[in-house]
Amino acid sequence: MKIGIVCYPTFGGSGVVATELGMALSKRGHEIHFITYKQPVRLEQLSSNIYYHEVNVPEYPLFHYQPYELALSSKLVDTIKMHKIDLLHVHYAIPHAYAGYMAKKMLREEGIQIPMVTTLHGTDITLVGNHPFYKPAVTFSINKSDVVTSVSQSLKDDTLKFFEIKKDIQVIPNFIDISKKDNPFTECQRGLMADDDEKIVTHISNFRKVKRIDDVVKIFYNIQKEIKAKLIMVGEGPEVSSAKDLVNELGISKHVMFLGESNEINKILCFSDLFLLPSESESFGLAALEAMINGVPVISSNTGGLPEVNKHGYSGYLSDVGDVEEMAKNGLSILKDEKNLKIFKENAKKMATKFDIHAIVPLYEEVYEKALEPVK
Repeated sequence: MKIGIVCYPTFGGSGVVATELGMALSKRGHEIHFITYKQPVRLEQLSSNIYYHEVNVPEYPLFHYQPYELALSSKLVDTIKMHKIDLLHVHYAIPHAYAGYMAKKMLREEGIQIPMVTTLHGTDITLVGNHPFYKPAVTFSINKSDVVTSVSQSLKDDTLKFFEIKKDIQVIPNFIDISKKDNPFTECQRGLMADDDEKIVTHISNFRKVKRIDDVVKIFYNIQKEIKAKLIMVGEGPEVSSAKDLVNELGISKHVMFLGESNEINKILCFSDLFLLPSESESFGLAALEAMINGVPVISSNTGGLPEVNKHGYSGYLSDVGDVEEMAKNGLSILKDEKNLKIFKENAKKMATKFDIHAIVPLYEEVYEKALEPVK
């Protein structure tokens, strides 16, 4: 099958999932075409059946905002015709499903029928999509998709609650490639991050307001009052500077490291003892899953899809959004007891294996077959 994948090429969850899915599909014999404005960060070397097509947006002074949707839909039409692509899989409703629908309409004028699968990831629904400016376009894009999937039951429920959706939505959870998670890193390298008697607490995100970065700092502040610990912050975003200000204000700057964006996520996580994710909303919690597969227990909020990933009292603990005191207390209950920490680390890994890519990819292949049925 020749599949066109449209996604954001960034470090965010939707881009990572789309890229990993494409690479896994290519290993199962499918020809994959990534169509986006730059090469996705997780995309390994292009191979004989993985292709990347760059969307160029010409700069015109006439446009205050350059029309990416127009450039994308035109590129989709050209790529689909040139490579005889069978199916389009778009990740994120806006602008990808919208551009995909326009491409479908243009191709139909030329007698070419191409089905479109849309995967909803979260902020396209909870933040962008629910804005009055975008709501009609998001509703339209979802309803005009041939098949719609969602990364969690929670996100499906939110989509049906906030939008007038006529399509059935199938839940296919995010996944992780377990085969890539065998850690060759030696224990001595942990010394680069912390002393032997210090626990390593980690947070990885896009540092947006929804991630409640100040809560991460406050939870760690309470933890380090009782045990020796280091906080490692990975990622870039608008809340980085306010987090640094809070760290300085609390007088814990020597215990906190800001690493920026990194491709060494597994190396950092294999050193970690605890992962913090106190988000305001989280459609799935891919960052939590990546931590868990590396044997890191998770302290998180109980919002959105997080309870579907992080099992309370088993792989970590769930608390109400903003309950910094309880999150710190739960974190300490894991970190203070070495025996307990070992159990939680093992459980986190066991829980994560349920989301192995090899169990999830066939579900997408079934969806593709379903989408192609009317075309055959």
